[in-house]
Amino acid sequence: MDFTLSPDAEALRDLATEILDDLSTPDHLGALARDGRWWDLETHGRLADAGLVGAVVPEALGGAGLGYLDLHHVLLAVGANVAQVPLWEDVVLGALPLVRHGSPDQQQRLLAGLVAGNSHLTGALLEPGSSDPLRPATTATPVGGGWEVTGTKTQVTLASEATRVLVTARLADRPGTAVLLVDPTAHGVTLEDQETVAGRPASRMTLEGVRVGAEDVLGAVGDDSPLEDVVLHASAALTAIAAGVAGRALRLAASYTSGREQFGQPLATFQAVRQRLADAYIDVEAMRLTSLQAAWRLDADLDAHDAVQVAKFWAGDAGHRVVHTAQHVHGGMGIDLDYELHRCYRMAKWVEFTLGSGNQQLRRIGRRLAEQTA
Repeated sequence: MDFTLSPDAEALRDLATEILDDLSTPDHLGALARDGRWWDLETHGRLADAGLVGAVVPEALGGAGLGYLDLHHVLLAVGANVAQVPLWEDVVLGALPLVRHGSPDQQQRLLAGLVAGNSHLTGALLEPGSSDPLRPATTATPVGGGWEVTGTKTQVTLASEATRVLVTARLADRPGTAVLLVDPTAHGVTLEDQETVAGRPASRMTLEGVRVGAEDVLGAVGDDSPLEDVVLHASAALTAIAAGVAGRALRLAASYTSGREQFGQPLATFQAVRQRLADAYIDVEAMRLTSLQAAWRLDADLDAHDAVQVAKFWAGDAGHRVVHTAQHVHGGMGIDLDYELHRCYRMAKWVEFTLGSGNQQLRRIGRRLAEQTA
């Protein structure tokens, strides 16, 4: 089998890496922190100018018309640079669902500004007290040709900057779900600032009888709702970011232990350190490969449920081990906020908490296997 990247994927990966290596540096991110900012909008603008924000958007709408597998390699680069850009929100939670399920009117209204980097989109998939985004408690009730939405969403990143938020809800009048394009400034919407472990700005989004017109329903409602498709792509994208972050943490650990000496010898020559870093290398490769498999199956429109679940397990379980190993072998340097490793640790934990722990993923895989054999 030929595992060589396509020319488009290589070009996209190299372009993203070049821009992020140039702009998303530890010094630049440190300057953002000192200014009290998190979103690196300068770098995001450069990504938009280079066509990376519109990578999956059709050429007729100003994008590059590439596939999800091509985007996967950009997300790896975002993770590898621990870049503080809203690419997951804008592209995976916003542009991709609109490209796959949106109406021509929705695409025309919302994608042009996003591709240019002038507007933002995001998604509200998580709810307080629930670990399963496929079973939302938020309700959508049919009212006068549109919908009335009530519920609470949590950890909605970029909500205060977004033109629209993709809100997932269950139907109040019958079985099924819906994905709705909600204006975060609409009457009945309240946004409260929340903290995330990575420092990524987020909001608690409360919806009280928010009216959504039929023109702002994404795809179908009921059993044909795009909810599952949106969640699968969003989850797979986070596993790609996690793989990139873990790879960066491992490289930092390898570099540090090669230069740091104890008892007249580099730390990297000690057997225990070598073993831990070797185990971390295996974990990083497992994260990368399982994430790649999930992306390939999604790109090929194959059943990707199991592949995404396995990638989520490795992102949470192995990602946890890798960043802890990197912190451990760094000693006190690993928790120095002037050193870049802490960003890797915090970003990896944000992904783990968003997706759920390794044990949660194993339970879901077990339930799915039991259902298949019942």
